Amino acid sequence: MCQLLGMNCNTPTDIVFSFTGFATRGGLTDHHSDGWGIAFFEGSGVRHFVDYQSAVSSPVAELIKSCPIKSQHVIAHIRKATQGRVSLANCHPFVRELWGRYWVFAHNGDLKNFTPTLDGPYRPVGTTDSEMAFCYLLQELRKRFGDTLPSLADLTPVLRELTTYIAGHGPFNMLLSDGSALFSHCSTNLYYIIRQHPFASAHLSDQDVSVDFSELTTANDRVAVIVTQPLTTNETWTQFAQGELKVFVDGAVVE
Repeated sequence: MCQLLGMNCNTPTDIVFSFTGFATRGGLTDHHSDGWGIAFFEGSGVRHFVDYQSAVSSPVAELIKSCPIKSQHVIAHIRKATQGRVSLANCHPFVRELWGRYWVFAHNGDLKNFTPTLDGPYRPVGTTDSEMAFCYLLQELRKRFGDTLPSLADLTPVLRELTTYIAGHGPFNMLLSDGSALFSHCSTNLYYIIRQHPFASAHLSDQDVSVDFSELTTANDRVAVIVTQPLTTNETWTQFAQGELKVFVDGAVVE
C-alpha cells in the first residue's frame, strides 16, 4: 500500500528534511514507486504537485527537496497502486473546494466493496478507491452542515463517524486538511512526533542526513509531523491507536 506524510505547524515551516527521507521510500528504500504528490497550504491557496513517476526519479520531487516552501499545513503521498492504473489522475493528494476553502486529502489503504452513491457535486476524476472516499466525505459533510462552515468542535465528531464507516470497508489511513486543521485517521499504521523547544538534532532512517533543528527554529516554534512509518532513528515517535482520529492545530493535538 501507499505511505503518508503530513505536517502541521504554528508558524510557516519547510518540510525539506522530512520529505527528503520520505521520497526515498518512493522506489529506493521501499517499493512505493507508482507516483507521488504533495500539497502546501499558503493562506487560502494551495501549491499542488503530483507526478506519476516515482519520487526517487521525478524532477518535480527534486524541486521540492531543493526549494524550501514554507507552510503550516502540508500533505504528501507516495503510491503503491492497489486500485486504479498508474496515471496522473490517480496521484494523491486530491484537492476539492468546500465552504469556500480548498480541502486536501490523501489515503493509504485498500477499500473493498466501497461503492457509495455520489449524488452531490463531487465526482472522482481518476479510478481509485481513495478519490471515491474523498468525494464521499465531502458530499456527506455538505449534507450534514449545508453551506455553513461548522466549528471544529462540530466537525470533528462527524468526521470520526464517517471515517469509521469508511474503514469498515478496509484499511483507511488518511490525512485531510482545509488549511485550518489537519485531520489524521489511522486503521493500521500511523505515527506522529511534535517538535518544540528545546529542539535537538534528528537523523533520517532512509538516508545518512541529519539536521540540528535548534539552529533553524525559535523557542516559540512547534511542528507536528505525521507519517506511516517513523522517518528518523533518534527520536521517539508516538503510534496512533487503530481506529483513532487525531486533529492537529498549530503543531499540537486538539482533544
